[in-house]
Amino acid sequence: MSRRALRRLRGEQRGQEPLGPGALQFGFRDDDDAEEEGPKRGPGGRRPRSPGKEGVRVNNRFELINIEDLEEGPVVNGEKSDGLRTEAVVSGSKRKSQSGSSEPRKDGEVDDRTGPLEQSNVSGKLRKKKKKQKNKKSSAGETSENGLEDIDRILERIEDSSGPHHASPPPLSSRKHVLYVEHRPRQRQRVYPKCTWLTSPKSTWPRYAKPGLSMRLLESKKGLSFFAFEHSEEYQQTQHKFLAAVESMEPNNIVVLLQTSPYHVDSLLQLSDACRFQDDQEMARDLVERALYSMECAFHPLFSLTSGTCRLDYRRPENRSFYLALYKQMSFLEKRGCPRTALEYCKLILSLEPDEDPLCMLLLVDHLALRARNYEYLIHLFQEWEAHRNLSQLPNFAFSVPLAYFLLSQQADLPEQELSSAREKASLLVRQALIMFPGVLMPLLECCSVRPDAAVACHPFFGPSSEISQPPALSQLVSLYLGRSHFLWKEPTIMSWLEENVREVLQAVDAGDPAVEECENRRKVLYQRAPRNIHRHVVLSEIKEAVAALPPDVTTQSVMGFDPLPPSDTIYSYTRPERLSPVSHGNTIALFFRSLLPSYTMEGERQEDGGAEGLDHNQGLNRLMLAVRDMMATFHFHDPEAPHEDHAEGDGEWD
Repeated sequence: MSRRALRRLRGEQRGQEPLGPGALQFGFRDDDDAEEEGPKRGPGGRRPRSPGKEGVRVNNRFELINIEDLEEGPVVNGEKSDGLRTEAVVSGSKRKSQSGSSEPRKDGEVDDRTGPLEQSNVSGKLRKKKKKQKNKKSSAGETSENGLEDIDRILERIEDSSGPHHASPPPLSSRKHVLYVEHRPRQRQRVYPKCTWLTSPKSTWPRYAKPGLSMRLLESKKGLSFFAFEHSEEYQQTQHKFLAAVESMEPNNIVVLLQTSPYHVDSLLQLSDACRFQDDQEMARDLVERALYSMECAFHPLFSLTSGTCRLDYRRPENRSFYLALYKQMSFLEKRGCPRTALEYCKLILSLEPDEDPLCMLLLVDHLALRARNYEYLIHLFQEWEAHRNLSQLPNFAFSVPLAYFLLSQQADLPEQELSSAREKASLLVRQALIMFPGVLMPLLECCSVRPDAAVACHPFFGPSSEISQPPALSQLVSLYLGRSHFLWKEPTIMSWLEENVREVLQAVDAGDPAVEECENRRKVLYQRAPRNIHRHVVLSEIKEAVAALPPDVTTQSVMGFDPLPPSDTIYSYTRPERLSPVSHGNTIALFFRSLLPSYTMEGERQEDGGAEGLDHNQGLNRLMLAVRDMMATFHFHDPEAPHEDHAEGDGEWD
């Protein structure tokens, strides 16, 4: 409905003053009262104009009818009338006017104040139609005081249904995907027009320009959508420069690269690690957030972060940057005391490729769920995936799930029956975990500064032999779990509950329970060698106890922060160009280094040798380069013919 029509229905025509409550009165009065109260009529039955009411003259009398007045009607003799009926307008010995007065008229005489009979019939139909609309429920469910729907409320409901509230996913339930990511959408930024979920762009960042990063949909099948990031030719050239800068082992080269390509993802992640090693956590976190923003701006329109049905193949190098950026952001969130948000990031990483789990997030999701006190989710995940993933064969799940049940049984707001059931389930699962992984108990008590009983410490099942006899791969998993989650067991109530179950396990072992021998045989078969994704997770976790347990074939090879332990079956979409020989690409500085170090090679042709000898050579070369730069900084070349300019180019900002 147009604005003009709304004004006409509300009686707000141009040139009119607002009508007061008593401007229109519809009622039944005697003729004598009408003659006494109403003004005298002129010739033709018309009233003379009042000089004070010139502004309320109306051409169409139906424009001033208030729908609410028509339907409710005035109070007559203590009762409400049914309003103006069609019969009262068309027939009767008395003719009512808009002012409320009436006067008799002769048969066959037409009152020129009310117009022809057809107009009265039309007005009656209009009133009936309006009354029917009053009885019907409006589409919005509310009406304004004058019978018209409140336009402002309609707009508010439209905004609520299509705005951020509608975009927020509903709470997690058993019917939803177990990897459904809970998200609270961010408000739109005024400086940056694009609304992002993973991070909020900052005004201190360089102005965003598309770096040549995009995403395409590969295929959709069985309810899953497979995507892949893509690099343009310009981005590929930047990537080649980045690889050369990494091989130089000089962070300043990456800084120079970011001055021309401020949103190159791998450069941001690599420089973030350098800042973190120098204890500049704020800058490290800022660089990771900028990398996430760059990748989120390249998302495909169908790519969803929360559905749990979008896949990214880790074998493609272009996709690995997104995995690593999410992992680093998750680590920062956990250290800042935001375990709930970190848990959602963990679920997001796991949902990108849950079958292969390239970063092995199953070794971390239980820890974050316990820290976030989201015990129901951890139990739900265990129940959903235990049948086909054997989560109980991982030490972290074997001990975290019963701990979640026990902590759930400590909540006072649950019924007593549920608390008792959770306590029994917790005791049953922790006894199974102790029988399957006996080498966890003594290191756990040591980490918690708890001295065990002599009966437990001297028993061969939990003694030092249990820890020594377990396979190396299992020792690595145990070290990872204890280094990360041991503090969750320090509560006195938890220790008392654990002590009770340890005694019951010892009784079962002494009684010759067949489950003890069965678990021992299973340990020997299952944990011969850890897969590569577990090694990759240990490298990223940087937990000293777990890193020390890595096998030699992992520790002796070079591990790049932007791509730790890449898969052996990598899918390359483009290759790096052939490296030029030092003779054809030589320069004075290169020849100078070659004269000093006969074994020196250019960055492009340097062998990818991860041995200690190659590392020492690179470190020594790096120190030599720094010394040469300091030496070259003391030389000043002066050209008398050149104009003198102080800081012609200058050391500008990154942007």
